Amino acid sequence: MNSFRNHYSLSNEEFEIQFQNARMNPSLFSHEAHLRLAWIHIKKYGVKQAVENICSQIKQFDKKYGDGTKYNVTITVAAVYAVHHFMQKTNADTFEEYIQTNGKLITHFKELINSHYSWDIFQDEMARQDYLEPDLQPF
Repeated sequence: MNSFRNHYSLSNEEFEIQFQNARMNPSLFSHEAHLRLAWIHIKKYGVKQAVENICSQIKQFDKKYGDGTKYNVTITVAAVYAVHHFMQKTNADTFEEYIQTNGKLITHFKELINSHYSWDIFQDEMARQDYLEPDLQPF
Protein backbone atom coordinates (compact mmCIF):
# COMPACT_ATOMS: atom_id res chain seq x y z
CA MET A 1 0.00 0.00 0.00
CA ASN A 2 1.36 3.44 -0.88
CA SER A 3 2.39 5.52 2.10
CA PHE A 4 -0.24 8.18 1.30
CA ARG A 5 -2.91 5.49 1.65
CA ASN A 6 -1.73 4.20 5.04
CA HIS A 7 -4.66 5.98 6.70
CA TYR A 8 -6.67 2.90 5.65
CA SER A 9 -4.91 0.97 8.41
CA LEU A 10 -7.17 2.90 10.80
CA SER A 11 -10.87 2.17 11.18
CA ASN A 12 -13.18 5.14 10.61
CA GLU A 13 -13.57 5.50 14.38
CA GLU A 14 -9.81 5.35 15.03
CA PHE A 15 -9.20 7.79 12.19
CA GLU A 16 -11.77 10.25 13.54
CA ILE A 17 -10.55 10.05 17.14
CA GLN A 18 -6.85 10.30 16.29
CA PHE A 19 -7.43 13.31 14.08
CA GLN A 20 -9.82 14.97 16.52
CA ASN A 21 -7.22 14.68 19.27
CA ALA A 22 -4.36 15.73 16.94
CA ARG A 23 -2.64 12.38 17.58
CA MET A 24 -2.60 11.18 13.97
CA ASN A 25 0.81 10.89 12.39
CA PRO A 26 0.98 13.85 9.97
CA SER A 27 2.40 11.58 7.25
CA LEU A 28 -0.99 9.83 7.15
CA PHE A 29 -2.91 13.03 6.51
CA SER A 30 -2.77 13.18 2.72
CA HIS A 31 -5.27 14.89 0.43
CA GLU A 32 -7.17 11.61 0.24
CA ALA A 33 -7.24 11.45 4.05
CA HIS A 34 -8.71 14.99 4.10
CA LEU A 35 -11.52 13.72 1.88
CA ARG A 36 -12.00 10.69 4.10
CA LEU A 37 -12.29 12.93 7.15
CA ALA A 38 -15.06 14.88 5.39
CA TRP A 39 -16.82 11.66 4.36
CA ILE A 40 -16.72 10.28 7.93
CA HIS A 41 -18.03 13.50 9.45
CA ILE A 42 -20.78 14.02 6.87
CA LYS A 43 -22.05 10.47 7.39
CA LYS A 44 -21.93 10.79 11.17
CA TYR A 45 -22.90 14.42 11.82
CA GLY A 46 -24.40 15.88 8.63
CA VAL A 47 -22.89 18.60 6.44
CA LYS A 48 -23.29 21.62 8.70
CA GLN A 49 -21.69 19.98 11.74
CA ALA A 50 -19.06 18.32 9.53
CA VAL A 51 -17.95 21.77 8.33
CA GLU A 52 -17.67 23.05 11.90
CA ASN A 53 -15.84 19.94 13.16
CA ILE A 54 -13.40 19.72 10.30
CA CYS A 55 -12.55 23.43 10.23
CA SER A 56 -11.77 23.38 13.93
CA GLN A 57 -9.80 20.13 13.79
CA ILE A 58 -7.69 20.94 10.72
CA LYS A 59 -6.82 24.34 12.17
CA GLN A 60 -5.72 22.62 15.41
CA PHE A 61 -3.78 19.97 13.44
CA ASP A 62 -1.98 22.64 11.40
CA LYS A 63 -0.99 24.52 14.55
CA LYS A 64 0.37 21.36 16.16
CA TYR A 65 2.18 19.79 13.19
CA GLY A 66 2.65 22.67 10.78
CA ASP A 67 3.43 26.31 11.09
CA GLY A 68 -0.21 27.36 11.45
CA THR A 69 -0.35 28.94 7.99
CA LYS A 70 -1.43 26.06 5.76
CA TYR A 71 -5.06 26.00 6.89
CA ASN A 72 -7.45 27.60 4.39
CA VAL A 73 -11.08 27.98 5.53
CA THR A 74 -12.50 28.30 2.02
CA ILE A 75 -10.74 25.20 0.68
CA THR A 76 -11.74 23.20 3.75
CA VAL A 77 -15.42 24.15 3.48
CA ALA A 78 -15.41 23.72 -0.30
CA ALA A 79 -13.91 20.23 0.09
CA VAL A 80 -16.67 19.21 2.52
CA TYR A 81 -19.30 20.51 0.10
CA ALA A 82 -17.66 18.69 -2.81
CA VAL A 83 -17.51 15.41 -0.87
CA HIS A 84 -21.15 15.84 0.09
CA HIS A 85 -22.17 16.57 -3.51
CA PHE A 86 -20.62 13.32 -4.74
CA MET A 87 -21.98 11.37 -1.75
CA GLN A 88 -25.48 12.24 -2.95
CA LYS A 89 -24.66 10.70 -6.34
CA THR A 90 -22.88 7.60 -5.04
CA ASN A 91 -24.21 4.55 -3.30
CA ALA A 92 -21.05 3.49 -1.44
CA ASP A 93 -20.87 1.83 1.95
CA THR A 94 -17.19 2.52 2.53
CA PHE A 95 -14.91 5.44 1.79
CA GLU A 96 -12.76 3.19 -0.42
CA GLU A 97 -15.80 2.40 -2.60
CA TYR A 98 -16.76 6.06 -2.60
CA ILE A 99 -13.35 7.33 -3.68
CA GLN A 100 -12.97 4.64 -6.36
CA THR A 101 -16.20 5.92 -7.92
CA ASN A 102 -15.28 9.59 -7.40
CA GLY A 103 -11.57 9.58 -8.15
CA LYS A 104 -11.74 13.08 -9.64
CA LEU A 105 -11.86 14.38 -6.09
CA ILE A 106 -8.25 13.23 -5.88
CA THR A 107 -6.96 13.61 -9.42
CA HIS A 108 -8.79 16.83 -10.37
CA PHE A 109 -9.66 18.41 -7.01
CA LYS A 110 -8.21 21.83 -7.79
CA GLU A 111 -10.03 21.99 -11.12
CA LEU A 112 -13.32 20.95 -9.48
CA ILE A 113 -13.00 23.67 -6.85
CA ASN A 114 -11.80 26.26 -9.38
CA SER A 115 -14.95 25.67 -11.44
CA HIS A 116 -16.83 27.46 -8.64
CA TYR A 117 -14.52 30.49 -8.30
CA SER A 118 -13.31 33.09 -10.78
CA TRP A 119 -10.10 33.62 -8.78
CA ASP A 120 -7.51 31.37 -7.17
CA ILE A 121 -8.80 30.61 -3.66
CA PHE A 122 -5.78 28.36 -3.10
CA GLN A 123 -3.53 31.46 -3.00
CA ASP A 124 -6.01 34.03 -1.67
CA GLU A 125 -5.18 35.30 1.82
CA MET A 126 -8.82 36.25 2.54
CA ALA A 127 -9.86 32.68 1.64
CA ARG A 128 -7.46 31.39 4.27
CA GLN A 129 -9.11 33.47 6.99
CA ASP A 130 -12.84 33.37 6.10
CA TYR A 131 -15.11 31.22 3.99
CA LEU A 132 -15.71 32.93 0.65
CA GLU A 133 -18.84 31.92 -1.24
CA PRO A 134 -18.29 30.77 -4.82
CA ASP A 135 -19.07 33.37 -7.46
CA LEU A 136 -19.40 31.10 -10.53
CA GLN A 137 -21.67 28.32 -9.29
CA PRO A 138 -22.82 27.16 -5.86
CA PHE A 139 -21.76 23.85 -4.37
